[in-house]
Amino acid sequence: MNSMSLDAKLKSEIKEAFQNIFGHQLEGKDLGLLPTRKEFEGEFTFVTFPLARYSKKKPEETARMLGEEIKKNSDIVEGFNVVKGFLNIKIGIQTWLELFQESYFDENFGQLPAKGKKVVTEFSSPNTNKPLHLGHLRNNFLGFSVAQIQKAAGYNVAKVNLVNDRGIHICKSMLAYQKYGNGETPESSGIKGDHLIGKYYVKFDQEYKKEVQDLLDSGKTREEAEKEAPLLLEAQKMLQDWENDVMAVVGLWEQMNSWVYDGFDITYKRMGVSFDKTYHESETYLLGKSIVDEGLEKGIFHKKENGSVWVDLTDEGLDEKLLLRSDGTSVYMTQDLGTADLKYSDYNYDKSVYVVGNEQDYHFDVLFRILRKLGRPYAEGLFHLSYGMVDLPEGKMKSREGTVVDADDLMGEMAETAKRHTLELGKIDGFNEVQAKELYETLALGALKYFLLKVDPKKRMLFNPEDSIQFHGNTGPFIQYTHARISAIVRKAEQLKIDFNSFEIEKLGEPHETVRTLIYLLNDYHRLIDEAAENYSPAIIAQFAYELAKEYNRFYTEESIFKESDENYMKFKIAFSLQVAKTIKHSMSLLGINVPDRM
Repeated sequence: MNSMSLDAKLKSEIKEAFQNIFGHQLEGKDLGLLPTRKEFEGEFTFVTFPLARYSKKKPEETARMLGEEIKKNSDIVEGFNVVKGFLNIKIGIQTWLELFQESYFDENFGQLPAKGKKVVTEFSSPNTNKPLHLGHLRNNFLGFSVAQIQKAAGYNVAKVNLVNDRGIHICKSMLAYQKYGNGETPESSGIKGDHLIGKYYVKFDQEYKKEVQDLLDSGKTREEAEKEAPLLLEAQKMLQDWENDVMAVVGLWEQMNSWVYDGFDITYKRMGVSFDKTYHESETYLLGKSIVDEGLEKGIFHKKENGSVWVDLTDEGLDEKLLLRSDGTSVYMTQDLGTADLKYSDYNYDKSVYVVGNEQDYHFDVLFRILRKLGRPYAEGLFHLSYGMVDLPEGKMKSREGTVVDADDLMGEMAETAKRHTLELGKIDGFNEVQAKELYETLALGALKYFLLKVDPKKRMLFNPEDSIQFHGNTGPFIQYTHARISAIVRKAEQLKIDFNSFEIEKLGEPHETVRTLIYLLNDYHRLIDEAAENYSPAIIAQFAYELAKEYNRFYTEESIFKESDENYMKFKIAFSLQVAKTIKHSMSLLGINVPDRM
């Protein structure tokens, strides 16, 4: 019996018991089971409140009668208790031990059966005018983890990245470089490519503000000054030249973007994030323009006197949305329409997930409505995974230009913090320099990813680097350390030549209470993978990994392993520990986190 069939067997017994007592056959919708709350004894809870119309009894009486009937006839239920209309059911230890044995020898543990559905997860979406920052870290870790979880849940998954490599913001960096760069390159400056281009994006903003101030001083209104500043007009002209394939502009664009991509590759590699396909807006905006033409032909969009194209969503409670500027250049929405079509033609997906911050909620609401208006076959399968922003405590990290926390800087700072903490705690004995550096990196990225992923994606969050790197509490390093601790146990067992795979379940008797709790957690893992996949929430897996590590540490402090006098029980405890370690490793891999074998 596996975890899924335990659930099915218990529901079957509830159904049969209800039929025996009350003469009514419950339907599937009536047979939901919940995990029992920690303050009550039991593992599964059945809610009887909605069943009073069939039992003609009070919920509490219905639950008590049902519990007695199930216990009398079941070979898996050990006991029950009733709290109001909640029937808490306790499963017998032998059933749990048998379930453990099945999962221990199951090569597919942690992988659910194929669902036969395709999911495309789009995340990262950087601009090629600046390096990745703290917000991108949450985005990338979230997108990568959601894809990993969906894959484990049995979906056919593709991870894609849409790079914003064109548009007015890119032209601003290009123009500033053209004017003030003096031929500087990443090689000549010793600056990473994406950082170098980011420098010129900031430079454009500085020079543009000076021009705006000069125009204000000459008597212009702010609106006039901001629209008429020569630098902005030049950037707009450069965008038109780019869209018209002017060779010098396109050449500069290709050169600067290539420097940025080299920089991004280094950052992505350190993050441990990868993509199956990368789309570029420069390749999708023309497709988007053709969709705008299609919408005009169908009367879904309309053109204004100045030549700009709009969609009117006022009848759906929204407003008008620009789709094409009066000069014929495209906007984000144009590109997103093109990319949506291209992704569908590439993957023929059932679901497309966009991992984008909640400041873009309105944009995606409009995009999905437009695609439904256009009658796209994939329009109902679109989902915006909207996540909250990340804040930092004041003064904790260096920030670029006082506003943006750079991703490379943050990862470097985290590695230094991990090194300091590890040396202070003396957890580095026997490591050479290369191994030590690798450990610091593993702990740093584990701390960073875990801290950003353990919070529900929808919530705005405060990231505290010092808190995240602690070796105790709900942190990545605490879970990583637990894995290293168990790995040491398994190594010792192998050195002692203990054949821990030969344990005999039927001869175990009643193991320590923590064993029951841990097997219940292990048994619940597949259900939680499904739940995390359905809710697009790595936080569910993060919480599971923490609970498992915390409960194992309780087992470790209360139960001796190698001093155990019962040889069969000792073998079981080693195998049991190994299964916990495997599950920690698997659950952390769903978060994109590596776990060390020693610390």
